[in-house]
Amino acid sequence: MIFYFSGTGNTRFIASQLSEATGERLIPIATAVLDGKYDYELAASERIGFCFPIHGWRPPFIVRDFVKRLQLKGYQGNYCYGFATCGDDVGLAFDYLREDLLSAGITLDSAFSVIMPETYNFPVIDQIDTPENARRKIADAKDRLSRLLPAVVECRRGVTDVNESRWPRINSRLLGSFFVKHWVTDAKFTVDAEACLRCGKCRQVCPVGNIECPEGKLPRWRHNGLCTTCFACYHHCPAHAIDFAGRTRGKRQYYFDKNLTSEN
Repeated sequence: MIFYFSGTGNTRFIASQLSEATGERLIPIATAVLDGKYDYELAASERIGFCFPIHGWRPPFIVRDFVKRLQLKGYQGNYCYGFATCGDDVGLAFDYLREDLLSAGITLDSAFSVIMPETYNFPVIDQIDTPENARRKIADAKDRLSRLLPAVVECRRGVTDVNESRWPRINSRLLGSFFVKHWVTDAKFTVDAEACLRCGKCRQVCPVGNIECPEGKLPRWRHNGLCTTCFACYHHCPAHAIDFAGRTRGKRQYYFDKNLTSEN
């Protein structure tokens, strides 16, 4: 089984490719959390995969909380791997995943990462890739994925093939702590009332069900404690009406299925 969390589609694409290669089922972590489902039954020799984007050089907190509460019936040392998508590097993200899995009685056997188009564009600069760069990164990611898939299919243990970074401890522990404390919140999202189309797209794409959009009214965040600042709402907004902390207005948008010929 493959557990995954995805906001703008990068990780969902990777997880779907892993599912196709292994023939194993996809389980969206956000849906599982919303349903309160943490217990699963493994088939004999079934692989266990965890796919997630890097948030602040760590796994998203929703992934970490899910893993800590996970109960896998039938686990007998089944092959377990982690697969991260990142804009640049992963820091010590797999150290965190490894610790969380151990608390659930599961051993992480291998770890992989793939660079995908950037989805963050704060605090002060536009980090989102141009459409040209996004196309290049996706092509490179597909090529790298084709080279990594055999290790997962063949259940190779002890493999660590990740983009760790030059200063993993500073990134994950220092900057990551700041990120989690100050930037993982839905309180900083605002909506331009004049630009908003009241279409409900932001509600549809929020992976954690944190946005409600009554007909004819502006969207509002429910403050349900599950927002990961994945920016799915911002990136999918057709009117570019959503802003985060006054720092994303007018900057680029990206999601995996977006027509990359757009210059937005």
